[in-house]
Amino acid sequence: MLGPSGAGKSTLLRSLNGLVPLSQGQLASSYLGVLRSAQQWREHRRVTGMIFQQHQLIGRLTALANVLMGRLGHHSTMRSLLPLSAKEKRLGLDALDRVGLLDYALRRADQLSGGQQQRVGIARALAQAPNLILADEPVASLDPATAERVLALLHRICRQDGLSAIISLHQVDLARQFADRIIGINAGHVVFDGSPDQLGEDAIRRIYHGSPSQHQNPTHDLELETTP
Repeated sequence: MLGPSGAGKSTLLRSLNGLVPLSQGQLASSYLGVLRSAQQWREHRRVTGMIFQQHQLIGRLTALANVLMGRLGHHSTMRSLLPLSAKEKRLGLDALDRVGLLDYALRRADQLSGGQQQRVGIARALAQAPNLILADEPVASLDPATAERVLALLHRICRQDGLSAIISLHQVDLARQFADRIIGINAGHVVFDGSPDQLGEDAIRRIYHGSPSQHQNPTHDLELETTP
């Protein structure tokens, strides 16, 4: 998803896992149907990984401990108070290995660089065993070279695992490089929906410089097909 600051990218992204409640409309899952009950929302969140712009790690905990937070949704509240099993710790270590941080498993999160912390965030999402990953401007705080490496890593993992990822970005060049589909948002409306090859200069002007009066069909349903 592309769009200027305040366009509604983060709101839309966070509404897909209930962090922002829907004010109207509905969210339908390919395997749960329309999400109505609290139980359906819990099941949906359990298999929806989230990667944040500011990492959202607990700095005093190790990288592994942060990754294992992704397993909490698979347990009841009482069970989550107990130590995780050896099997789940191996899942966490495997996730860190996939993002190239196995050697940093026992290092405090606040001792890692920004790019490393974001890779821990990706590993935490992987440990959740998701079928969908949401990433809210995951490279906004990284330098261009690190941003490209982080997105390349996420892109490769999603390809390998058959995962769908919905990512909000500011960088048009990165969207063109890694996206299969680009949705442009301006002032809360979808103003572009197409492939990277279709994202021309006219579409970029609509996304970043258009006015609400220029938006066409602003109330159509937005369908996001994801891998089940």
